[in-house]
Amino acid sequence: MDPKQKALTIAQALFDRKAQDITVLHVAPLTTLADYLVIASGFNHLQVKGLADYVTDMTEEKGFDLRRTEGVSEGAWVVIDYADVIVHIFRQEEREYYNLEKLWDNGKNRLILPFDNLGEEE
Repeated sequence: MDPKQKALTIAQALFDRKAQDITVLHVAPLTTLADYLVIASGFNHLQVKGLADYVTDMTEEKGFDLRRTEGVSEGAWVVIDYADVIVHIFRQEEREYYNLEKLWDNGKNRLILPFDNLGEEE
């Protein structure tokens, strides 16, 4: 599966589990860290942990190559690294504080997601 499809698969899984404010950014032109960032929020520590567990279980079933995870036990900011796709799941307070979108969104690299109701064409 190509990196874009991986990112979209993860975003859909997060949406299916009621994650909030899901964003996928194509960052390959900006960094060598990854091709895509998937950023989402949970309402509280338990939801953040649950979302992270669901994503790792789902991606394991699909054969994604998980490099590492960080922050699951705390449940405030979880990072799941698949090399070409990095997933960030935050509690809302931490997401607002770190504001990764401001750092990585160049105004042209945000993917329109299938479940977005923006009325925009890709």
